[in-house]
Amino acid sequence: MTRALFIIDVQNDFTEGGALAVEGGAAVAARISTYLAAHPERYDAVFASRDWHDAAGDNGGHFAPSDAVPDFVSTWPVHCVAGTTGAEYHPALDTSAVTLHVRKGQGVPAYSIFEGTTDGGGTVSEALDRLGVTDIDVVGLATDYCVVASALDGLASARTVRVLDDLVAGVAADSSATALARVTEAGASVLPSSAA
Repeated sequence: MTRALFIIDVQNDFTEGGALAVEGGAAVAARISTYLAAHPERYDAVFASRDWHDAAGDNGGHFAPSDAVPDFVSTWPVHCVAGTTGAEYHPALDTSAVTLHVRKGQGVPAYSIFEGTTDGGGTVSEALDRLGVTDIDVVGLATDYCVVASALDGLASARTVRVLDDLVAGVAADSSATALARVTEAGASVLPSSAA
C-alpha cells in the first residue's frame, strides 16, 4: 500500500480575511501542520493544490462579471489570482512536507485537484500512477466544494479514499454535511485524523 495526502486549497483567499473566507480555515491550516509534524512517515507523497486563476478575463465564467452579483454556485468573486497574496498558501500551513504542488483553474473553472497540473506540467493521475498510490487521505478547504470534488475523483480513479473530518472546513454546515454524506455513499471513509 502506498498512501498519499491531498491538501486541498489551504490558501489565504479561502481563510479568514480572504476573498472567499471559510470560517475555521486558518485553524485547519494549523491542524494540518501539526498532524504532518506528528506523523512524518505516514505518507509516501503529499500533494498540495491551489486555485491559480488568471488575472485577465473571467476564467471561463468562474468569476462573476464586475457588474453582476456572484451566485456562489457557479460564479464567484475574484479570488486566488496567480501571483497574488490571496493565492499563496496560508502561513500556518507548513509546506515543507509537500512533495507535489498542484495548480488548478488556470483560465477555467476547476474544483478537484485532479483538474490541476503539477509544477512539472503533468496531471495528478499521472503522478499517482507513477508513485503507485493506492490510498488517498483528503484534508483542506472547502469541504462542500473542492474537498468533496477531489475525494469523489479519487474514488473514480479506483483508489481507497478517506476524508479526515477534523482537518477540513466548509462554507456552510448543511452543505458540508451533505458533501461528507456524498463521499461516504460513494465509498469513501470519513474519520478523524486521530483514527487515520
